[in-house]
Amino acid sequence: MTTWFKAEPLIKVSRPTRWGVLLTVSAMLVGLFNWAHLPAALMLGPMAAGILIETSGGSVRVPAWLYSFAQAVIGCLVARAITPQILSAFALHWTLFLGIMVGIITASCALGWTISRLGILPGTTAVWGLLPGAASVMMIMADSFGADGRLVAFIQYLRVVFVAVAAVGVARLWGHTSSSAASIIWFPAIHWTAFLLTLALIMLSPIVAKKFKIPAGAVLVPLVVGSFVNVTGQLKIELPQWFLAGSYALVGWNTGLRFTREILVHAARTLPQIILSVILIMAFCGGLALVLVRTVGIDPLTAYLATSPGGVDSVAIIAASTKVDMPFVMSMQVARLMIIIMIGPSLARCVARLVNANKLK
Repeated sequence: MTTWFKAEPLIKVSRPTRWGVLLTVSAMLVGLFNWAHLPAALMLGPMAAGILIETSGGSVRVPAWLYSFAQAVIGCLVARAITPQILSAFALHWTLFLGIMVGIITASCALGWTISRLGILPGTTAVWGLLPGAASVMMIMADSFGADGRLVAFIQYLRVVFVAVAAVGVARLWGHTSSSAASIIWFPAIHWTAFLLTLALIMLSPIVAKKFKIPAGAVLVPLVVGSFVNVTGQLKIELPQWFLAGSYALVGWNTGLRFTREILVHAARTLPQIILSVILIMAFCGGLALVLVRTVGIDPLTAYLATSPGGVDSVAIIAASTKVDMPFVMSMQVARLMIIIMIGPSLARCVARLVNANKLK
């Protein structure tokens, strides 16, 4: 088995050629998904292409600095949607929102503990894999606290794909459809001063995040700074469609290309249990979304995306591509991410102690 996943790539071509194949397949799938009016086609197409290329032995990688750039763009996209109205709405229902976030985190930890207790996955791997935060952040933190980074990566990105696919189904079920390719204005009139200032924020954010070691900082720094300048009226964040499309593709590729043959082989024996755990946590979040629909009166897709255990960046792209209340969705997602970043290590250690204590009995 080890020899198999270390074999020569199935596609024995140069790196530029592999990138060319990736771009071509991505463009074809984006066109197909747009034709089918699927939400977030500009991300889902590259994601699907990345999975196909990587599992075929394409061995393509998105440079870390380029992915950080794309994350900063998504942070600005979310910041552009934050308004004083959504902040006041969040403050009005803060107890309900906090209860839902705590419920999701608790359910994730309980499911992770059960999987670890049954010996399906080692140590705290299941806990880190199921914690509903930004996938890249969970991977980094998991490695730092002794979990199996490969399995954590697999669970996290498998969950992101499942959430994205489920969002398509929910959108179609409740009448939400993305704009067709013909209706997209690719090259709108640009306010160049605002665009250059937005670009400066995007370029500087990953640098600041790296210098001060801020978890998920490539998204959070532009989100926080951008929200402040947007709400106070100091800057109108300018993000033309052609600019966003490139960032959507980078996020999709980064997710799809994580599904390497090595990770798939490593996870093969526990794949049914991993898929079941992902479905269970999504079902639990779906139940909490129903609570939001019944108590706050928001539409089902907004509630689903607000409570979904997907990555912040992918959820932001799906929300921006559908007719939902994006500020509401992202306020829930970002607040939950911040809570997990603060208490995640303590939760993982607590679960590890419980698992070890049970093994000693």
